[in-house]
Amino acid sequence: MRYLIPFLLMPFLLASQAALPEKPMRVGIVGLVHTHVHWILGREDRGDIEIVGIAESNTDLAQQYSKQHGYSMDIVYDNIDEMLEATQPEAVYAFNTIYGHLEVVEKCAPKGIHVMVEKPLAVSLAHAKQMQALAQKHQIHLLTNYETTWYASNHLAKAMIREGDIGALRKIVVHDGHPGPIEIGCNPEFLEWLTDPKLNGGGAITDFGCYGANQVNWLLKNQRPLEVFAVTQQIKPDKYPKVDDEATIVLTYPEAQAIIQASWNWPYNRKDIEMYGKHGYIINHDGSQMTVLLDEEQGKFDKKATALENPFDDPFAYFTAVIRNQIKVAPSDLSALENNMIVMEILEAAKESAKTGKKISLNKQ
Repeated sequence: MRYLIPFLLMPFLLASQAALPEKPMRVGIVGLVHTHVHWILGREDRGDIEIVGIAESNTDLAQQYSKQHGYSMDIVYDNIDEMLEATQPEAVYAFNTIYGHLEVVEKCAPKGIHVMVEKPLAVSLAHAKQMQALAQKHQIHLLTNYETTWYASNHLAKAMIREGDIGALRKIVVHDGHPGPIEIGCNPEFLEWLTDPKLNGGGAITDFGCYGANQVNWLLKNQRPLEVFAVTQQIKPDKYPKVDDEATIVLTYPEAQAIIQASWNWPYNRKDIEMYGKHGYIINHDGSQMTVLLDEEQGKFDKKATALENPFDDPFAYFTAVIRNQIKVAPSDLSALENNMIVMEILEAAKESAKTGKKISLNKQ
């Protein structure tokens, strides 16, 4: 069977063919301390966005990236207020600490400026609720960006599951992480907050636990888990004395179970997911390579997902299309605020479970 639309929602196919806006969207960047910022700074020019301002108080870091990526230091400002006032962006991308996401929304929402933050949405559920309230009050888009959102394999798997190829989902196992932020050479500006429980909300449980929660919500259409149980460890307290570096989260649903394995102890970089149905499975090894079993008699086979098309292959093109009303974000979509509010519920419950050793029940809404 061929799957022609391996992405978010089939009803919005026509949006993927929409022409680029006449003028590039004016965007600002808040923070350079999250190294995912290289994603936008090193992005090829598609003619859809124009970076008009950067808010970053660390002048040395701003100059370093200016030399690397070629932007002018004239667009760098000391703080968010100065950048917003001077440049009047339509949208802002947050690459600051997770703790700082709330401030970005507090500054941008009243001005009608749309915001996309790097995962996870917030440092805590309390922060997330404040951000949600501001976004709703001022009617702005507030999206969350994950690397795995743009994996073609995930969207092909979702399409296959929707068609019933493996039967109803029964178990989802998500593996995310790497050997550790110090081990892979993260820069000091990133490590300073990534390993701080106040600024990041936790260690591996926050950094990589959010990926699995986000994908499970998407696959199960924002079905909130009945219970959350988590175990965390400090396997390397000499390197990460303040936060966990190993986490496993188990989510219980009425007819399914999800296991999220988030770690700074994998022997290699990984972001893969296993999806098991009543009679088959799909294992996504990376953004394109898959192993599929539709039934045991037929046996497993390898499959490669076709690359996604613009604007569904890139967070910045996607956000531009959303703001231009070319795409409507459904509540369970990977970037959606509703999905990511449930992510925050899960992470909050997981941290509480790990602390108390007890299962945490999520009240039905």
